[in-house]
Amino acid sequence: MRTALPYLYLSLLLCLLNNSPLDAQEVFNDSVTLIKRNYINATVGKDKGKEVLLKRLSAIPPEEEVSDQNVIELQQLYPVSSKEIKSLMNTLRTDGSWEDINYSDTKRSGWEPKIHAERILKLTKYYYQNKPKLQPSAISHLTNTIHQAMNFWFSKELVCKNWWYNQIGIPRTLGPAFLLFEEEMSEQEKQNATKVMMNSAFGMTGQNKVWLAGNVLIRALLQNDWKLTKEAREVITSEITFGQKEGIKADWSFHQHGSQQQFGNYGLSFICNMSFYSEIFANTSLAFSQEQQSILTSLLLEGYQWIVWRGYWDVNGLNRQLFRNADIDKGFSLLFAAYSLIKNSEPEVADKIEKMILRNSSCSQAPNSFIGNKHFRESDYTIHRTPAWMASVRMASERVIGTELVNEDNLKGYYMADGALYTYIHGDEYHHIFPFWDWRRIPGITTYESNAPIPNPNNTDSRNHSSCVGGATYENTGITAMQLKRNKLEANKIWVFTDEYILCMGSNIHADSTATIMTSIDQRFSKGKVWTDNNKRVFHNNTGYIVLQADTCIVLTENKEGQWKDFMGMYKPEILKSNLFSIYLKHHKDPASYIYLILPATTKQKVIDFDSNSIHIIRNDKEAQAVVIKDLCYVSVYHPTKLSIEGHPPTVISEAGVYIIHMKENKFVTRNPFSLSSNK
Repeated sequence: MRTALPYLYLSLLLCLLNNSPLDAQEVFNDSVTLIKRNYINATVGKDKGKEVLLKRLSAIPPEEEVSDQNVIELQQLYPVSSKEIKSLMNTLRTDGSWEDINYSDTKRSGWEPKIHAERILKLTKYYYQNKPKLQPSAISHLTNTIHQAMNFWFSKELVCKNWWYNQIGIPRTLGPAFLLFEEEMSEQEKQNATKVMMNSAFGMTGQNKVWLAGNVLIRALLQNDWKLTKEAREVITSEITFGQKEGIKADWSFHQHGSQQQFGNYGLSFICNMSFYSEIFANTSLAFSQEQQSILTSLLLEGYQWIVWRGYWDVNGLNRQLFRNADIDKGFSLLFAAYSLIKNSEPEVADKIEKMILRNSSCSQAPNSFIGNKHFRESDYTIHRTPAWMASVRMASERVIGTELVNEDNLKGYYMADGALYTYIHGDEYHHIFPFWDWRRIPGITTYESNAPIPNPNNTDSRNHSSCVGGATYENTGITAMQLKRNKLEANKIWVFTDEYILCMGSNIHADSTATIMTSIDQRFSKGKVWTDNNKRVFHNNTGYIVLQADTCIVLTENKEGQWKDFMGMYKPEILKSNLFSIYLKHHKDPASYIYLILPATTKQKVIDFDSNSIHIIRNDKEAQAVVIKDLCYVSVYHPTKLSIEGHPPTVISEAGVYIIHMKENKFVTRNPFSLSSNK
């Protein structure tokens, strides 16, 4: 009878593995175990395919002051060295705390006690990965350190003034640590761990909803609760959809905090989290459906891959998170997420993702293969990509919130959606520039010249009171338009994108104020000599600027100083110095107008030789702006009007919007009314 028992157990196990309904609870536990194992493997980085990305990431020194959750989770991927672990063990005080952490910190962003939680995760990762290789005495010392650090947290029950840390950030950091250390935890510690995780519950919308459900999932895994695991998965995947107020939009942008583009903040967390869950649920009954997987890969390929250039994140996509190294760190986060999505994707889609990863992870300056023009209609955001350069424009309207100030993040970003225009060749053109900026001269914007403090969007009317904002694309060209109505200042602004240059036009610029109005063309680090032809044609750092019409053009190189804390409250005070190049226009007429070109990835000689007669300005007034370039006429109409072009019959345009007309064929090739309810 005894000899038969092993065979009986083996038979039962085989039945369970074959999903036999012999004992439902055992099947459930087995599924929980598999998901838990997948979760742990993903946490400790057991993935040879990501080693190349991890090697490149590890070459970049990690940030010491971090608040961005995406960066926190990115830095958790860094290999944990024995030297660092030894230091953490040796500096731990007898009460389980570390002397260098301010546990009384009251900041809402960059809350210092979170460092304690992050160190616990590092210690548990090291324990889990190195346990088989360590001597018993070393294991004992390490586990004692972890117990002490955990129990300090349990006993103090530290609370941040920002709800996000309490309900999302801390459980999201400590949860994986509990999973890694579960076998060593006492029953009391497990109860305390569960209490920490109970701070998260199902609720809210968009990425906040996903974060909370992900923390509930960890609690379910700790409790071996299949029912709750399944419920958490359902809540997570419920956000993989369209048509909701927040989350994925029909144009593959992402909204959070109302109708606000959030590619680099909540949106990045969303795609990173979802790719993670796609990976840990793989090969289980809770695996994502083909439709859900398709939505995520489309979000990556139709949305995110547009805004990253040679691994650098577009400034217009950073949103309020203007952290040090944010453009690099967010780029890396996306690449890791992309790699996770490959695993459950169809071969054709996987190939596109692999090309995207290669394009943004290589140090090569080879011509860019992903080109085109895209206007994110629901986010008032345009991207233009050529083989040699990329540009972006960020706007706001009555439909779309431009920017936000939350938890002392983005203290000076009031004008960042007033038509901000950035151009990139190498990708690092605006890397670390923010401490030195004149925040009233953000590239591309039109506003008052003033020394007054930058307005707080939470205390003033921060909306653009116009619905006349939009864009249109034809082949690899496009037009983007914005009617600016803000702070008693009005202006019509368009950008026409070609393979060679960006044409920028402004009209009907006026204000109910005596203050001087200015339009910023560019503001970046000074690199090399500045060549200028009476400020009409300017060349600097492989970029040309040609002013075709303006009252006054000013070109400057300045010694500047500033600090990160001036606009991101979490940073410690530190004065920095640098040299900046800037070019901007001053408007004296009422109403004023301007016309200028930006030529990225060019030479001084090409700027000198450029034939401005190839650009035929048709209208630049209150009602419309129109220009003919080669065979195409790019038009923005703010009021019904008649367009008269030499050699062609008059064209009546009855609805405000942006249009592209093929002159040889005498037809509209793109119609895009400003009203979202209108047919495209």
